[in-house]
Amino acid sequence: MPLTKEEYMPRLIDKKIERYLKLFGAISIEGPKWCGKTWTSLNWANSVTYLTEKNQRDLAVIDPKYIFQDMRPQLIDERQIVPGIWDAVRHECDNDKSKGKFILTGSTTLNSSQKDEVYHSGTGRIATLKMYPMSLFESNNSDKRASISKMKEGHIEDGYVRKVELNELAKYLVRGGWPENLNTPDEDMGILPASYIESIVKKDMHEKNDRKRDSNKMMMLIRSLARNESSIAGDARLVKDIADYENESELIESRQTITDYLKVLNDLYITNNQDAYAINYRSSKRVGKSAKRHLIDPSLACAALNLSVDKLLLDHETFGLLFEALVERDLRIYAEILDGKLYHFRDNETGDEVDAIIEFNDGEYAAFEIKLSKGGIEDAKNSLLNFNKNVHKKPKFMCVIVGHLEAAMIDKETGIYIVPFTSLMP
Repeated sequence: MPLTKEEYMPRLIDKKIERYLKLFGAISIEGPKWCGKTWTSLNWANSVTYLTEKNQRDLAVIDPKYIFQDMRPQLIDERQIVPGIWDAVRHECDNDKSKGKFILTGSTTLNSSQKDEVYHSGTGRIATLKMYPMSLFESNNSDKRASISKMKEGHIEDGYVRKVELNELAKYLVRGGWPENLNTPDEDMGILPASYIESIVKKDMHEKNDRKRDSNKMMMLIRSLARNESSIAGDARLVKDIADYENESELIESRQTITDYLKVLNDLYITNNQDAYAINYRSSKRVGKSAKRHLIDPSLACAALNLSVDKLLLDHETFGLLFEALVERDLRIYAEILDGKLYHFRDNETGDEVDAIIEFNDGEYAAFEIKLSKGGIEDAKNSLLNFNKNVHKKPKFMCVIVGHLEAAMIDKETGIYIVPFTSLMP
């Protein structure tokens, strides 16, 4: 049964799409496969062209204008299949100054030979938006009691929420934020992320066809990234990690190979690392510059490591690291919807760190610590207080996000917000 607008499940990016369609001739929505780009675009489009269909693709290769339609906005899905579409859309925007003519989607970046077919960046005509898997807010798994924008203003809807059990949090990890997986039975919800991994190593990594790569080595790298989720492991650590864990006859032995394979995953929007925050700390020389490693959705890490809900409940350390990744997935989505950006912070000398920092578009920022259970709240508060003491520009607010927690509150002594993960919203 084809998708209809009545069946559409609203996404946070909708507000930006509405806004940008009034400002630009075209928008390009980019992100991993299966995150909902096409569904969301269809909700805003009045006509659609799928470049995955051979007849449409053949027409576009001859001349992209043959696929242009009068009903606008027109969705052109998987625009990277015919690179010349970009310049044709840009040219159309030059000829007709009306706004909101096209919505392009893309699930991989162009290779070097394809980039040669694009002659203009599209600046001022085509705006690019990044899309992610669903946050808990979007999948209706948040009670919406703790708004980041309201905490910035000094407000929170405090009080008892509900008791969130660990198996519920583990379910969100295994299920992921994939729209088509929301209503899957619990016993089957790991199948879709596992098939995603299989598609990457058997098909998607070869799509650009710019050089020969080994599927087994890519699988080794994905497993290593899963084991190092939410860490600041460098490429050398990934090489060592693979050597420590794998028994294959041909291991990935060089940083150069790792760099190449990581670029493939980045081009497919499978990795989404969290940059270090540049801030006027007590000693800027001690501030770490390395990004924190992330896959685009922690369900991919669960799939790569063959982790189920039951296995996560028996491995508290891994559960904690993947839970941190789940929270930071949502924080990134909320930050970007608020026109901000997500970072992390680390003092290389003392090891002091802040799990997540959101910098807002007005230059203010907020600092977050993430804990799976309420037993870690005191350590989290102390970490934030130590950071606050040593930083010159103070955060607008500080917050501890907890998985297994029953209420949202403000700590009376410190003013730090303490909120359940399942209460967060932008």
